Amino acid sequence: MTTVAYIANSFPSPVEPYVMDEISELRRRGVQVICCSAERVSPDRLSDEERSFHQETRYLRPVLPSLGKLGRVLASKGEELTPVLQAAREESATRKKRLRTFAHTLLGAALAHELRSADVDHIHAHHGYYASWMALIASRLLGVGFSFTLHGSDLLLHENLLGTKLRFCRFCMTVSDYNRDYILQKFPRTSAAKVLVQRLGVDVDESAWSERPQPEHIPLLLSVGRLNGVKNHEFLIQACAALRNEGRAFRCSIAGDGPQRRYLAGLIRALELQGYIRLLGHVPRTTLFEIYPRADLVVLTSRSEGIPLALMEAMARGTLVLAPAITGIPELVRHKENGFLYQPGSILDFLESVRWILDRRSSLEHVRRAAVETISAQYNRQHNVAGFADRFLARLGGGKDRHEDSLLQQVQLSV
Repeated sequence: MTTVAYIANSFPSPVEPYVMDEISELRRRGVQVICCSAERVSPDRLSDEERSFHQETRYLRPVLPSLGKLGRVLASKGEELTPVLQAAREESATRKKRLRTFAHTLLGAALAHELRSADVDHIHAHHGYYASWMALIASRLLGVGFSFTLHGSDLLLHENLLGTKLRFCRFCMTVSDYNRDYILQKFPRTSAAKVLVQRLGVDVDESAWSERPQPEHIPLLLSVGRLNGVKNHEFLIQACAALRNEGRAFRCSIAGDGPQRRYLAGLIRALELQGYIRLLGHVPRTTLFEIYPRADLVVLTSRSEGIPLALMEAMARGTLVLAPAITGIPELVRHKENGFLYQPGSILDFLESVRWILDRRSSLEHVRRAAVETISAQYNRQHNVAGFADRFLARLGGGKDRHEDSLLQQVQLSV
């Protein structure tokens, strides 16, 4: 039986259900998966399924082996770490980054110590944050393969030793063609065969678009995302102020929690938008699925993204979406076909798009239908999770990559 250690910075996470999906699918295929997390998670807001994963997950922090034990782990395979640490030193331009790399290397040794008796065949990290460095270090110390998945900010905004990780990984998965092209351009020494595009997916409700109630008199805008700077909710609040100032009736709900909640609440009060905007806080996914159909328009204002689940979920339920034309989003949203795009950073273009959509929302059923069809065909959760497992196991030598076989057949037919 193949044994895989699967690690994330923080697991399980209510906003990252795809990690549990991938683990569950690998287990269904007969793989023994050991769940690991760099940081301990509070079970307070977890669903029953998430709590089940929480109970079995091995947490590295705050409990760590003694420095003596970590030193012995590092010394046992020091020669295996030399090329990795040398490459990391070349990437770490500042003293601060080198100190952080050293700290994360100790955490990697702690992961290796935790897995020392598990007979692990491979280590996979979800996201390119520091848990992926831990996974690389542990894989070298244990003499096994390493791979990781990249989404959006972990690649485009907070890249950390990615050149080294790409050099020593067995393979890397990413969620969009945009990301793959970016990786190969930014890190030209990376073998193209190492970088696989594996899209995420959501459950599809093909009847949702036809069951929607008639548009309400006061339209509802909905934004779903963690309250942090990259999601740029300030942009949305400023846009709402402009809509209010021109006398347009609307409501706006923002679902999500995070470090900027107090700041955003203060901004809403300062602009006297309390009667227009509601901060819903953390909303369970099952409740979100009930809210999407009630929204007239789901808006995204992020500065950077992979391909957001919130857009997929809204489109799967026949809700109109408006998002910036950045990164991999245009691979999902085709302007005026299955959704709408606006010029990134342009509040004028955003406002013009919102007005246009809301004024015509009762005549846009063809866009809603096309959105559901797109998700069903390309972003279907069950299909894409199965594709992940096919490709993952093929790279480990335990299965056949039916996705790549299909591409090969298409090339042969075209020739």
